Amino acid sequence: MVTKELNISPVGRVEGDLDVNVYIENGVVTRAHTQASMFRGFEKILQGKDPMSGLLVTPRVCGICGGSHLYCASSALDTVWKTTLPPNALLLRAIGQASESLQSDPRWFYAIFAADLTNKKFSNKPLYDEVVRRWSAFVGTSFQQGLASSSKPVEIYAIFGGQWPHSSYMVPGGVMCAPTLKDITRAHAILNQFKNDWLESIWLGCTIKRYMQIQSWDELMVWLEENESHRNSDLGLFLRVGIEFGLDKFGQGIGKFITFGTFLHKDKYNHPTIEGRNDALICPSGFYDGKNYEPFDHLKIREHVKHSWYEDYPAAHPWNEPMPEPLESQHLKNTDFKSKYTWSKAPRYLDSNAEAGPLARAIMNANPANLPHQYQDPLFGDILHKMGPSVFVRCLARMHEATRLYTMINKWLGEIKLNDEFYIKPEERDGKGFGATEAVRGALAHWIEIENGLIRNYQIVAPTTWNIGPQDDKGNPGAVEAALTGLEIEDVNDPVEVGIVARSFDSCLVCTVHAHDVKSGKELAKFKL
Repeated sequence: MVTKELNISPVGRVEGDLDVNVYIENGVVTRAHTQASMFRGFEKILQGKDPMSGLLVTPRVCGICGGSHLYCASSALDTVWKTTLPPNALLLRAIGQASESLQSDPRWFYAIFAADLTNKKFSNKPLYDEVVRRWSAFVGTSFQQGLASSSKPVEIYAIFGGQWPHSSYMVPGGVMCAPTLKDITRAHAILNQFKNDWLESIWLGCTIKRYMQIQSWDELMVWLEENESHRNSDLGLFLRVGIEFGLDKFGQGIGKFITFGTFLHKDKYNHPTIEGRNDALICPSGFYDGKNYEPFDHLKIREHVKHSWYEDYPAAHPWNEPMPEPLESQHLKNTDFKSKYTWSKAPRYLDSNAEAGPLARAIMNANPANLPHQYQDPLFGDILHKMGPSVFVRCLARMHEATRLYTMINKWLGEIKLNDEFYIKPEERDGKGFGATEAVRGALAHWIEIENGLIRNYQIVAPTTWNIGPQDDKGNPGAVEAALTGLEIEDVNDPVEVGIVARSFDSCLVCTVHAHDVKSGKELAKFKL
């Protein structure tokens, strides 16, 4: 197999090419391995550098989620340097990241996921022609409007961040901007245009207020049949298509979920500490094992490298991990999957694998123990109980976030006090720091250790690491590996099902899938997904 480099740059440690090795027996995937085939080494780049270097380097980890990395980098330094954060700074950090996440939703749905539903596999379905008309790549009516509208939220980010992507306006102690009333007014106008051009008119077919009244799966079905506008919206079409195409029947995954939480309350995190972070979050953190919720504690994370192309060391917390020493990698066809087979590490929480991403956030939002100031939404607690996880539920959770993000950005813009402080200069010091957030794809965190004024250790665990990571020391698979195992493949010469599962996680990777006959080991075909 010829390794293909991702055609956009910069990309992160686990970005580039993701190779998925699946073995099929009687039309069912019996084994699956994910292989991240690009090494970037941002941790090595940052070692020995000035601590502020993370504000410049880590936003370049990802061309889509750079604002999330900046959020983590600045937050990690806040905890080391014991900064004071003005309310305005917390608001503008939240607005920036939420805007970045909001733009990603229509781009992911139309450009990454929905186009797969136009595959000939579904051509015998009654709704197929309508799916093709709306969601075909480049020519679909909704594809064009959704992609055009997706550029609007990052215009808001650029107003405050100076540019998008790769801004560095978030710094320890606050933000490096002081917006005017004109800036706030312009941001409101851009947000309303996004709502009018796509969110309400095309995606929902109703007002945001009406949609956010839905509290259960049964209420969602009532909403769907309430009128033709709801039924014929893109959300209405996806609800009908998801069931008709059977998207609720595959891609279940692990059934355990992790979130780091995001958006720190403007009045509850003015003196940042690692210990005080959970209670200051607006969108809560946590771990859900399929039955019970657990409070999030970053000290319970370990990264495994038994199946990663690094020198072996025992599973360790990021603060305690040695700088990884790369080994020689292999092409997929030469890989021994009983040994090392990927550049990705395998993060675990309480020694358990877990899925990160929008579905994890939606489940955490349904936790009845969430604090009064935290987001509370029982919808996906009910959906998970009635349907379980699947491609359909995972994708529905992703798009469900758009209304919440819009509402929060609109609220936060109105809370900025233009005459108050935006930055308070901190005092630099040595120590260990932790900064985390929820990038649109899931749980993201940075750990930093500063010694003698320089970075001694810097570790990043990204959402894609949680989801496309390999087996751990005990042989437990990563989230995508688990979701692919047991998958029924209708046509081994066109395994679109594999692409649909992989895309439902929205990993920051271009996927190449190789289908093998389990008996002969012969490669049947190679597919770019």
